[in-house]
Amino acid sequence: MSVESEFPGTQRRLRVASVQFQHLPGDKAANLGVVYRFVRQAAEQGVQVICFPECCITGYWHLRHLTDDQLRCLAEPVFDGPASQVLGQWSRDYGMTIGAGLIESAPDGALYNTYVVAMPDGRFARHRKLHAFVSRYLSSGNEFTVFDTPHGWRAGVLICYDNNIVENLRATALEGAEILLAPHQTGGCDSGSPHAMSVIDRAVWDNRHSDPAALEAELLGDKGRGWLMRWLPSRAHDNGLFLVFSNGVGPDDNEVRTGNAMILDPYGRILVETCKAGDDMVVADLDRALRDRCTGVRWMRARRPELYHRLSVPTGREEDTRTVRFDHLPPEPDKS
Repeated sequence: MSVESEFPGTQRRLRVASVQFQHLPGDKAANLGVVYRFVRQAAEQGVQVICFPECCITGYWHLRHLTDDQLRCLAEPVFDGPASQVLGQWSRDYGMTIGAGLIESAPDGALYNTYVVAMPDGRFARHRKLHAFVSRYLSSGNEFTVFDTPHGWRAGVLICYDNNIVENLRATALEGAEILLAPHQTGGCDSGSPHAMSVIDRAVWDNRHSDPAALEAELLGDKGRGWLMRWLPSRAHDNGLFLVFSNGVGPDDNEVRTGNAMILDPYGRILVETCKAGDDMVVADLDRALRDRCTGVRWMRARRPELYHRLSVPTGREEDTRTVRFDHLPPEPDKS
């Protein structure tokens, strides 16, 4: 049976969902339960591709406290591990491509912040975060991830910080991606810059029912949506991509994630978004025809690659994200 007949009517248009939810640190069973709840809800709405947040299966910000042994106990193989297998089963059951994040234990012993994409034809895709930093025990990936879905669309994946580096988006687009899955755990972060996002007072979240306006101001302001709007739409626009932004929401260890799950079109316009202070899902229908004459695609055709060799030459000022973010970690234990 052809892809077209198995998944009828999916070539020109694609129905996509983006989810935000508050994970439980280290509780993979509970987090997968939330994933399943949203998969079933999405299936009722005819969703074909659903994007969940970075590390939503294992939890995220608490990982920085874990020792190497503790992190390995939480990690699992991809694609043969239990989480990948259950995502694969749900994907087949519901005819839906499902992406979710976890910590991967690779065959060579390396650990990765990984995003697993299960497809209803039995295939998997995997993206290892290119700019890992939450733990010194995590390795950074070295490959871009672009793949053909059974729905007739070509997709790419970049995890959180990967999306901040403009070259990563351009490389993914040049490999033919039409839609980018962009799972995050962001907003409310201690960025170290007074002019970027910053930490949200936990009391503001705890008082959200008695003072919803105070929390809304934080979620929509420069600690959340306001910060995203400075750069995220340009990633979609400049590269002619539909962009599916998924995020955590609520307390994540000592920080508060700002949610704002959204789906953008290739002009950087928001097709749908949520500003809810809690678990939520948004759904949009993507029309491939929007890419036919969009500015990003046209600009890429006007590139002059012979001028850009400087982009691949190190300046000597590059820093590994793991190095620059380890100021919050205790000294590594002496194993001698």
